Amino acid sequence: MDDFLLEYLPILIFLLISLGMGVAILAGSFLVARQKPDSEKLSAYECGFAPFDDTRKQFDVRFYLVALLFIIFDLEVAFLFPWAVSLGSIGIFGFWSMIVFLAILTIGFIYEWRKGALEWE
Repeated sequence: MDDFLLEYLPILIFLLISLGMGVAILAGSFLVARQKPDSEKLSAYECGFAPFDDTRKQFDVRFYLVALLFIIFDLEVAFLFPWAVSLGSIGIFGFWSMIVFLAILTIGFIYEWRKGALEWE
């Protein structure tokens, strides 16, 4: 068991060094830089101009819908890469299981398309 834990010692040393470097960089920045914020630095920054509306305004639900659609289809691509790499070793069952997965996602995509979720007005 001790030999097994000894193999993780370089990782622990790396984590300690990186933590120490992070603390040293933050402390060095705090000590070296001027700490005199003025009203301009403390003001809200929004695209280079002054905010013109309340920041707690609700977003349209279409923003969230587009974000969810992006996550769904981004994850689809994330599943395709390992499948494509291991296609030779997983055999015909792996091939057809991915075809079923892609068919379900395609049906969902067609459903979203028909419902108008991809249209932006």
